[in-house]
Amino acid sequence: MKFSAAQIAGILEGDVVGNPEAEVNKLAKIEEGTEGSLTFLANPKYANYIYTTEATITIVNKSFEPEQEITTTLIKVEDAKSAFSKLLEYYNQVKLMKSGIEQPSVISEGVTYGEGLYLGSFCYIGKNVVIGNNVKIYPNSFIGDNVVIGDNSILFAGARVYSETVIGKNCTIHSGTIVGSDGFGFAPQEDGTYAKVPQIGNVIIEDNVEIGACTTVDRATLGSTIIRKGVKLDNQIQIAHNVEIGENTVIASQTGVAGSTKIGKNCMIGGQVGIVGHITIGDGVRIQAQSGIGKSLKDGEVVQGSPAFNYGDFAKSFVHFKNLPKIVDELNKLKK
Repeated sequence: MKFSAAQIAGILEGDVVGNPEAEVNKLAKIEEGTEGSLTFLANPKYANYIYTTEATITIVNKSFEPEQEITTTLIKVEDAKSAFSKLLEYYNQVKLMKSGIEQPSVISEGVTYGEGLYLGSFCYIGKNVVIGNNVKIYPNSFIGDNVVIGDNSILFAGARVYSETVIGKNCTIHSGTIVGSDGFGFAPQEDGTYAKVPQIGNVIIEDNVEIGACTTVDRATLGSTIIRKGVKLDNQIQIAHNVEIGENTVIASQTGVAGSTKIGKNCMIGGQVGIVGHITIGDGVRIQAQSGIGKSLKDGEVVQGSPAFNYGDFAKSFVHFKNLPKIVDELNKLKK
């Protein structure tokens, strides 16, 4: 897919300095630019590269004036970094602009879908599924019975959505993610075995949620596991049954949230955090990476450690943690 300097300038409302017919088909860092690539210059620290880059087109601020000869065609805009981000978003939309139903695919009875559906090959759509407009479901995906998927949502290749799940508008679910699998519910028996507790609830994912690759969101035992609007989940996260995650909370990779825990809105949770079940985490809480959360947290708390405690106290305590051998030696000398 090729774009000319004139086309790009039109999208960005910029001005071309150089060849308006120059074409690009790839993106690059300015220091790694090659023929046919598009790059940008926003940080003055990298200004020297504009004189040596082989990139065909470079986006720059309107204030930029070259101090020596350049070979790259310039597109001058108000803010080069913002313009490049806008272009990336446009490119991504064009790249994902697919429609139609590829074969082989299975669409069961009672399925309804809106305009602009893309259904990749080897997909299975269960009974009575409702799919909105401009939904993209990439190859090898499974959608169980009675699932609802809102407008403009994207499910990448190999996504698995179990029955009764509700997915809102403008959601993105990445490859290998499983939504609606059974919660981890087993009742101990007198003979030492465990009997499975049926998991008959569902998962509700509200609008504008993004879930990374290979993350698992379990269905509720009863009721719903709920991911509120605007939540962003990284790759390889475990969300257990009946968990509720509040609006615009972000959670980094390898975090596990145990059953029935309620997490507030606008929280930031680092990677490899473990959160026990049946607790409440308030709004605006920040949990540093590799922390263990064993009790409820109030609004706005910032914690670290395992078990986690106040972040400032943890930082001060860490100075002493790493000096413990020396402190013990001095203590032993004092005792003697």
